[in-house]
Amino acid sequence: MARLLLGVSLLAMALGLGCCASIAPAPEPSDSASEPSVSDDVRALLAFKRAIDDDPRAELSNWNTSEPDHCWWSGVWCSLSDGRVVALELSNSSLSGFLAPEIGSLTSLQKLILDHNAFTGSIPREIGKLKNLTVLNLSTNQLEGPIPSEAGDMQNITTIDLHANRLSGAIPPELGKLANLKELRLSNNSLTGTIPGSNDSIMVSTKKEDQVGLCQLAQLTDIDLSNNLLAGSIPACLGHIQRSSMVGNCFHNNDTRNRPDWECGNSMDAGKDNNNTSIGEDGQRGRVIQPLWLLIVEVVTGVSVLSILTLCAIAGLRRRKDRSSRRGVPWTRALSWKENNVISIDDDLLGNVPKISRQELAEACEDFSNIIGSSQETVVYKGTMKDGREIAVVSMSASVHHWTNYVELYFQKEVVEVARLSHENAGKMVGYCKSSDPFSRMVVFEYPSNGTLYEHLHDVEGCQLSWPRRMKIALSIARVLRHLHTELQPPFAVAALASSSVYLTEDFSPKIIDFERWRGLVGKPLLSSGCVVNGGGGHSNGVVDSRHVRFMDVQANTFAFGVILLELISGRASLSKDTDDLVNWRGSTWSRRGSLASWWTRS
Repeated sequence: MARLLLGVSLLAMALGLGCCASIAPAPEPSDSASEPSVSDDVRALLAFKRAIDDDPRAELSNWNTSEPDHCWWSGVWCSLSDGRVVALELSNSSLSGFLAPEIGSLTSLQKLILDHNAFTGSIPREIGKLKNLTVLNLSTNQLEGPIPSEAGDMQNITTIDLHANRLSGAIPPELGKLANLKELRLSNNSLTGTIPGSNDSIMVSTKKEDQVGLCQLAQLTDIDLSNNLLAGSIPACLGHIQRSSMVGNCFHNNDTRNRPDWECGNSMDAGKDNNNTSIGEDGQRGRVIQPLWLLIVEVVTGVSVLSILTLCAIAGLRRRKDRSSRRGVPWTRALSWKENNVISIDDDLLGNVPKISRQELAEACEDFSNIIGSSQETVVYKGTMKDGREIAVVSMSASVHHWTNYVELYFQKEVVEVARLSHENAGKMVGYCKSSDPFSRMVVFEYPSNGTLYEHLHDVEGCQLSWPRRMKIALSIARVLRHLHTELQPPFAVAALASSSVYLTEDFSPKIIDFERWRGLVGKPLLSSGCVVNGGGGHSNGVVDSRHVRFMDVQANTFAFGVILLELISGRASLSKDTDDLVNWRGSTWSRRGSLASWWTRS
C-alpha cells in the first residue's frame, strides 16, 4: 500500500512538473524590480477614475496631469514618509461605475471608503492584495455577485462593511482567516447558504490552524447579517450576537426568521442539507453517519455525472467554436487599457426593465422605415405598439466589433439609470431590445405626439403657446429638474437639456426625453469621469454653440433651463444664424434697454 501511494505521488509530481514546464510564464523580475512604487499608485488611481462613468459632483475633476501631485487629489490620503496612498475616501460622492481591478495595486492602502455611491458590477478579486487594509467600506452601492474568497487574504482588516448592496452567493468561509476582524456588516443583500461557523463539517482535519469560518474570529464583536436569504442554523459561537442582527433570513430558528417560506424558496432546503445533523443519545449534535456502501454509490455516481458533463462541455465548446468560425467573433475587445480586464455581465441587472423583441419593434415601426431622427451613433424610429401607444425607438448604430463587454455593461447601466425615472414630466421608458442576430441594441420610450417645445416656439405658429401655457411648461420643467437633481439619489443629469428635448403632449404637458444620452455610447466608457457627457454634438441650425459641447451635469442642466426660460419669454431660438447666441444677445439687450420688466413689456 505504501509503495502504491508513493507511486501515485511520484506520478502526480511528474504530471505537475510537466504541466508547469508547458505553461510556465517567463521568469518574474527580482523583488527589487517589482517593488510597488508611487507611480504604481498613480496608475491604479487613474484606472479607478477611468472605471467611473458618472461623477455629477465632479469629485474627481482634479485627478489629472494638471495636478501632478496625486496626494492633493480629492479623497486621496498619502503617507508623509514615502508618498504612497494610504487611504481613499469618497463616500457620498454620487459616483457610478465599476471598481477597477487595478485597485489591488494600492498595496499600502489602509482605508478604502466608497460607501453611499452607485458602484455596480462585482467586487474585484484583487481586493485580496490589500494586505495593509484595515477598513473596507463599500456599503450602500449596487454591487452584485459573490463576496470574493480572496477577501480572506486581507490579514490586517478590522472592519468590513458591505451592507445595502445586491451581493449574492454564500459568505466565504475564508473570512475566518481574518484574525483582526472586529466588525462585519453584510445586511440587506441577497446572500444565501449557511453561516460558515467552522469547517469541521466539511473537512476531516480538525487542526486549529486548518479551520476556517466565523467561529475562529475571537475579536469579532459586531456582526450584522440581517435581511439576507441565509438558511440553516446560527452557529453556537455566535449565540451572543443580538437577534436583531440575524432577522430577515431563512434560519430554522423561529425566533429569528421573519421571512415567509415563499421568499426563502430553496434557501431553506439548502440550509437543511448543509446542516444535516442529528442528536445522539448523549444529547450532543453530530454528523449523520452514512453507510460505507452509500458513500461508494455517491462517489461513483458523482464521477459518472462529472464525466458526462465534461464530455457535453467539450462538445458544446466545439460546436460554439465552429459557429464562431463561420459567423465571426461576436464579442471583440477594443485595444485599450481595458482589453485584459474581464467584466462579468449580469443578466439580472435588467431584470426590472421590460424586454421587447426585435420582431415586435419591427412591426410597430413599419419594418424600421419610419425614421424621425438620426446621427452617426443612433437612429430614432417612430412606431405604434399593438395596444395603441405611440413609441420612439432609439437604435444604436455601433457594430458588433466595437461593442465590447464594457460597452454592453455601460448600456445596461444606462438603461437601468433611465428606467428609474418615474416623474410625470420625464419621458417614460417602455423597455429595451437586445438582439444578437442581427446585432442590435435599442431603447424604447413613450412618444408624445405634439412635437417639441422648440418646434412650437420657432418652427410653427407661436400663438399656440399662450402665456398661461408657457408658464405651465416652465413650472413643469422646474419640477421635474428638482426631482431629478435633489429627490433622486444619486442625482440624475439630462445629457443635453434643450427646448428640442422637451416633448409636448396633446394638453401641452412637457416631457423631457433624453435621446442625446445614447449618442457616442461606444466611446463613453473610455472617457474621463467627472461629468455626464453631452452627446448632442453641439449642432443646431447649422451653428455650433460652445455651451452645447461642454460636459453636461446638474449645474449645466440649471444653465440650460435658464436658456429655455429665455426662449419661452423672448420667442427667440437659443442659436440663430442671424444673431449671437440667446444668452449673450439678451444680456446686451438688457444692458441697453434697462430692466427685465421693461424689456418684457416692450417685447
